[in-house]
Amino acid sequence: MKRLIIRILASGLLTASAQAQRVDLSWPTPNPAWAAGKPISAFLQDTGTGDPASGSFGGVRTNGRQFHEGLDIKALKRDSRGEPADPVFAAMDGVVRYVNSVAGNSSYGRYIVMEHPAQSPAVYTLYAHLAKIEPGIRPDVVVRQGQTIALMGRSASGYAIPKQRAHVHFEIGLYLSRNFQSWYNWKKFGSRNEHGVYNGMNLMGIDPLDFFNAHRARRINNVRDYFNQLSPVVKLRIATRQRPDFVDRYPGLVTKHPPMLIAGWEIEFSWTGLPYRWTPLDSTDVKGMRTNEVKILSVDEKADARDKSKRLAISRRGQWVMTDDLQTVMQLLFGLR
Repeated sequence: MKRLIIRILASGLLTASAQAQRVDLSWPTPNPAWAAGKPISAFLQDTGTGDPASGSFGGVRTNGRQFHEGLDIKALKRDSRGEPADPVFAAMDGVVRYVNSVAGNSSYGRYIVMEHPAQSPAVYTLYAHLAKIEPGIRPDVVVRQGQTIALMGRSASGYAIPKQRAHVHFEIGLYLSRNFQSWYNWKKFGSRNEHGVYNGMNLMGIDPLDFFNAHRARRINNVRDYFNQLSPVVKLRIATRQRPDFVDRYPGLVTKHPPMLIAGWEIEFSWTGLPYRWTPLDSTDVKGMRTNEVKILSVDEKADARDKSKRLAISRRGQWVMTDDLQTVMQLLFGLR
């Protein structure tokens, strides 16, 4: 009976209107500093440099060369041993999709991935470096916005997070491909993929603080609003008959109804390489292009160069070509090899 109730609730979430006027958000921890409009030093955990910006999103580490996919939110309370005592909350209504309970299996340590089907696109949120996961938090369980899902911690694999820098790493984003394992095998990393499609290499985030700030300021009401206001840094065209599973999972990112025979796609990418706007093409749009040929149509050079940790295109002999970052995204989306 309990499983039946969970399935019914999940179905209700999946069919909820993606056009909701305003999504309800919860800050992922009890720290009230962000809601009070205080500076980031009051709620972000630095990496030991003393600079709170190193706990924010983007190229904020190693002199701007290292990309950080989310926010590191600091502990507010400590127990008698000095360990964090903050609960971790679900940011929005959603469904648990993945739980890694073995700290040593990931640099995320223990982590939870939730999907938010009522939103368009149905973004994931990720909560990492957890000390403990709440009983009952497992795949396919429906979770409500503000519900406690875990205890903040400092779990990780391959490095030790000092007690004084314990935090929750929080992400919002999309995952690139259901066929991630095929790409992972092709790359021959030399280790098992323990996390299926919820491996960090298959996840692409937006800036959670920018999203929360825009929502608080009422510049946006929901996830769709946020994606609609993104600006393209690279626009490209690919000649292919494929319909990537990314498009099927996030149909709200497609600009028009596809033709009966798809001949290609025009894709716009944010500065991080997130493919957030898709226009299906017919045969006339890709005339003269070879199958799987990619042409870069435009590049916002200033935007692409603003962050040293992410470059999507470089100019060679007067022609734009994809960097390794953008090639990886296209490999995952279309199976390019």
